[in-house]
Amino acid sequence: MKVSEVMHKGVNWVTPDISITQIVKIMTDNDVGAVPVGESDRLIGMITDRDIALRAFANGRDPASLTARDVMTKGIVYCRTEETVEDAIRLMESKQIRRLPVIDDKHRMVGMLSIGDISHHSGRELMGELMMAVSASHSIGQLDRSSDG
Repeated sequence: MKVSEVMHKGVNWVTPDISITQIVKIMTDNDVGAVPVGESDRLIGMITDRDIALRAFANGRDPASLTARDVMTKGIVYCRTEETVEDAIRLMESKQIRRLPVIDDKHRMVGMLSIGDISHHSGRELMGELMMAVSASHSIGQLDRSSDG
């Protein structure tokens, strides 16, 4: 099965100067947890609900004064429409990420592929492997912190 058959279509990006408040509204209105960030017709990063929670409120920073550029994860890991879902899953596993922007043959973002999209179209065993792989670093970190004391 191809990524184009499984992905969410019609995803838009935001500019890096958009406020965190506006991004939260976009996430709420669209029921999404990640928004791609683009500049000069190129994807430059991704901002997730986790990025906002950890980076916007860290060190006493004022979230109202922050923009996407201040809290986004730089660089983009993506997949292509014609790749197989299995290839996308391997990429998600290796990078331990839960969402991938999808790029077409003209290098345009045409959708987003998430774990939820994959779960609706794949078998239980494959989904279980993916969840274990993308969650591994978080559970290991939890174990490490809990053993500290």
